[in-house]
Amino acid sequence: MNFFLKQLNADAQETAGAAEEAAAEPTATTNVPVEAPVAETVATAHDDFDWSIDKRNVAIYNDSEREKYDKVYDATFRTFNDGELVVGIVVGLTKTDAVINIGFKSDGLISLNEFRDAPIQIGDEVEIMVVEKEDRNGHLNLSRRQARISRAWEKIVDSHKTGEVVTGTVTSKTKGGLIVDVFGMETFLPGSQIDVKPVTDYDQFVGKTMEFKVVKVNETIKNAVVSHKALIESDIEAQRAEIIAKLEKGQVLEGTIKNITDFGAFMDLGGLDGLLFITDISWGRINHPSEVLKLDQKLNVVVLDFDDDKKRISLGLKQLTPHPWDVLAENIQEGNTVKGKVVNIEDYGAFLEIMPGVEGLVHVSEITWANTPVNAKEFFQLGNEHEAKIVTLDKDSRKMSLSIKQLSDDPWSTIEDKYPVDSRHSGIVKNITPYGVFVEMAPGIGGMIHISDLSWLKRLNHPSEYTKVGENIDVIILNIDKDGRKLQLGHKQLEEDPWNSLGETFPVGSVHEGTVIKKDDKGAVVSLPYGLEGFAPARHLAKEDGTTIAAEETNQFVVIEFDRNEKRIVLSHARIWERAKQEEFETEKKEKKAEAEKTQKAVKTIQSKVEKATLGDLGVLADLKKKLESGEGN
Repeated sequence: MNFFLKQLNADAQETAGAAEEAAAEPTATTNVPVEAPVAETVATAHDDFDWSIDKRNVAIYNDSEREKYDKVYDATFRTFNDGELVVGIVVGLTKTDAVINIGFKSDGLISLNEFRDAPIQIGDEVEIMVVEKEDRNGHLNLSRRQARISRAWEKIVDSHKTGEVVTGTVTSKTKGGLIVDVFGMETFLPGSQIDVKPVTDYDQFVGKTMEFKVVKVNETIKNAVVSHKALIESDIEAQRAEIIAKLEKGQVLEGTIKNITDFGAFMDLGGLDGLLFITDISWGRINHPSEVLKLDQKLNVVVLDFDDDKKRISLGLKQLTPHPWDVLAENIQEGNTVKGKVVNIEDYGAFLEIMPGVEGLVHVSEITWANTPVNAKEFFQLGNEHEAKIVTLDKDSRKMSLSIKQLSDDPWSTIEDKYPVDSRHSGIVKNITPYGVFVEMAPGIGGMIHISDLSWLKRLNHPSEYTKVGENIDVIILNIDKDGRKLQLGHKQLEEDPWNSLGETFPVGSVHEGTVIKKDDKGAVVSLPYGLEGFAPARHLAKEDGTTIAAEETNQFVVIEFDRNEKRIVLSHARIWERAKQEEFETEKKEKKAEAEKTQKAVKTIQSKVEKATLGDLGVLADLKKKLESGEGN
């Protein structure tokens, strides 16, 4: 527009100049002196007026001239599209804006805030974006910021395609990561992509300039994700390939403990990770690698194995020292006494660690001289120390058997002297089984009381009904098996067999008061005087009123069977009231029989006194006979 106005003013000035020249020519009406006379001419009032210029001092062009000037005008301007990136020249500066000429029909304004990172001067060239060629106010809308963002996005996309490393500055922290300025555009750096190691403090990276790799772009929303970890991993991968190329089994490397787990420790070998398994840390037993290793600890390890494809390296620490079995101390010989710590307990025994990597087994049979079963998990505790005697030693197979009981003399060698048959002793109940009770009378000396030898009178379903583990019990030696290291013990034999005299107290037919202590479908166990127990079959528990005797009920019972050899008494409550009914019936029968005999005797007496019977007497006799017959029938 400015150019167009300038052109019009130039044309107008040219026309006005021609008119002035025409007016400057001498006329008859002028007072300018002349040197020579000339011919007099006649002038009209409008001869000197240029009719091609209107009252606004604007020239009027014909069509050919207009076309010529339009072409000249159009050639001075460029054509732009919204969103296009162009280079403009700073032609002016105000307090707030920069005036930019891009070769358009008008200049545009850009706020100086968009140039805070790069101060400008008049005449500088800057890359800007044509946001709108004409906004609603008719102005040209330009933006350097959007041009930078657009150009930055192009570079970011190219970097993502080519894998080029970019440089950015961390500007702020956000949820889950950091904001990074790359080429003037904000990108997102997730927390997991900051480093190969977990990062918890994001603030330490704010303000730092770092190198990144563009790992993800979203064209729709123009969003990009960058990673610093990818660069580290690529460097590590290069180092890893170099290290693996030089790896050999048996090679000793220096590494740093970077992580400790239950099964081992991961070591950094300078860009390559290796696993030091828990069994390869020490010749001795350890429960957790942290017992001997610490994070960031540096140590030498040996390469045991590696896999080129899976990039796995197995490391060893204990292999750097000789195996303890190869350098056993001189005092570790058969027959010697050693001291060891319990490192493992099994059902069959316990392992004692004599020195790191050297263990011996104490079998359950070598714990005590007693023949009673020993539970290794009850006798031993992890970490406890015990002295033991070396029984066997095999260096080739690296096995050692130990014995605790052989540290003392075998008490069974003189068992008859201290525990002769029929001698009485006291012991502690150590174990209870369904068939008997194991009693220990001295360390290594014990025996079993069979369930049938616990009581003369009580019938036991299980020995626990009579005694408990840990209780003291008096016993008598019934038999000695020296070779089998067994003692047969008895408890009821401490007293005389009461069944020899119970026959007189509980004869068959005798009635006693008893209490039902146990009841089932077959019958009930009845507690009798003197601690005796009897059994009443189910049908013998019936009462006279039709009910049965309940548990814990006390009532009268009659002995219907007494077996001294089998130690058995059979009882009945029903027989008591059944027998009473039978006795009552027998008494009534006897009374009726006596009355019948008496009547018959009276008839005979009358018959002997009467010589002849009349018809009336015969009738009386017939009635009497019927009575007698009915009496006999009853």
